Amino acid sequence: MYRIFLFLVVTICISICFVSCKKDKLLTDPSAMVSFSQDSLLFDTVFTTIGSTTRNIRVINNNNQKVNISSIRLEKGQSSSFFLNVDGTPGKSVEDVEILAHDSIFIFIQVNVNPNNVLSPFVIQDKILVNLNGNTQSVKLEAWGQDAHYHFPDKAIQYKNGYLPYSTVSNGTNVTVNWGGGTLGQPDDNKPHVIYGWLVVDSTQKLVINPGVKVYFHQNAGLWVYRYGTLQVNGTLNNEVVFQGDRREADYADMPGQWDRIWINEGHSDNYINYAIIKNNYIGIQAECLLSIVPPKHLKLTNTIIKNCSKFGVYSVAYDIWGANNVISNCKEYCAAITLGGNYTFLHTTFANYFTQEGGRGGQPCIHIDNFDGTNIWPIDSMYFANSIIEGSQGNEFEENIKFYNSSQKCKIGNCLLRTSAITNTLITTSGNVYNGNPDFNNTSGYDFKINGGSTAKGIGDISIRTTYPICAQDIIGMSRTTGTIVSAGAYQ
Repeated sequence: MYRIFLFLVVTICISICFVSCKKDKLLTDPSAMVSFSQDSLLFDTVFTTIGSTTRNIRVINNNNQKVNISSIRLEKGQSSSFFLNVDGTPGKSVEDVEILAHDSIFIFIQVNVNPNNVLSPFVIQDKILVNLNGNTQSVKLEAWGQDAHYHFPDKAIQYKNGYLPYSTVSNGTNVTVNWGGGTLGQPDDNKPHVIYGWLVVDSTQKLVINPGVKVYFHQNAGLWVYRYGTLQVNGTLNNEVVFQGDRREADYADMPGQWDRIWINEGHSDNYINYAIIKNNYIGIQAECLLSIVPPKHLKLTNTIIKNCSKFGVYSVAYDIWGANNVISNCKEYCAAITLGGNYTFLHTTFANYFTQEGGRGGQPCIHIDNFDGTNIWPIDSMYFANSIIEGSQGNEFEENIKFYNSSQKCKIGNCLLRTSAITNTLITTSGNVYNGNPDFNNTSGYDFKINGGSTAKGIGDISIRTTYPICAQDIIGMSRTTGTIVSAGAYQ
């Protein structure tokens, strides 16, 4: 019995030793191959001089013996726009890389794009070549690069907890700066603008952004329209001005909180935003007036989409906002937080909150409006919601804290679809509203708030709005509201 046991032990030991020796032995078979976690890598639009996020692939040795890769290199060598780091070793080419049996290594890849004058995105291509025992395998690399205008901070404002870095749109005073349309740096086209820190439109400056311009913000960056500065956004249907984060990879396409906000501080009588898309930031638009001497404090907001903000879509403090044909949707907290009174009109606007990221909504309703801070009652000259939708994934999507200020105060909600109980505040006039109906949106998670045939928003609109306010004669995508007698609530007819 003992001899049998000893024989088995010796046999097992020899087997283990044999297998171990085999695994430690270098595989030199010319037919040996490695495998890759993917056979190609795509870097979506990479701005020139900025580089990209780091991507990676795994090189896997599925053989029963270790292998020695003689070289891992970029096909274009030193002229390549790509950079490698092979298991901790950087370079355009790395030699003698050993991978144990049934093990793997990582290759990390980054790309930088050299500036040029090409207006449209251009393709940068290369390959990673892996040479093992005389055989070469490859992984395709592709990046879309684009030249851009860069705005880097060259000044800073000191505050209690640190510094706020910023630059201004111009070093001059009483100037108008045009982005797009061929006016900035001959023969400047519609190159995108990439903003680091805060870009300030100062008190005597005007920034005009023309159709189709793309504005990209680095992390924590924002656009600050300072006291009496002027912002005019002139997008058009199908050629909107887009404000978004500067990370262009697919993973960031729908990530909230990538940049800070458009902040209109005090204001000007001629601030407007038309046909814009503002997305993936902390606050879409913040408009506030805190001066004791009342400035113009006006913003006209039309045909604009604000979506996927990690806090508010619109945050207003004692301001004057006139809006029509807007969609403000899917924000972590309020789609619109309207505070400390002011003067507000929203016509044919869809407020819809179905935010599901970052653990879902914070519990706030879609819209909040007040003229009371707990101590003081602020003047609210008027509040008018007409032919609009206020909807979302919670039971109550509208809250107000409106107190009597004076007899000229006018608050009205008419011909709207609202997700809330009937409004009982006697300071608010209501008429023609539908409460807790079915909006029948097309795709709330995909930000498509067109209404389908079963929507109770269909046909409840006040027809007179389309003639009283000519901008409302068509919806946000150009569909006419003047045909027939049926006008729907919301931004889409």
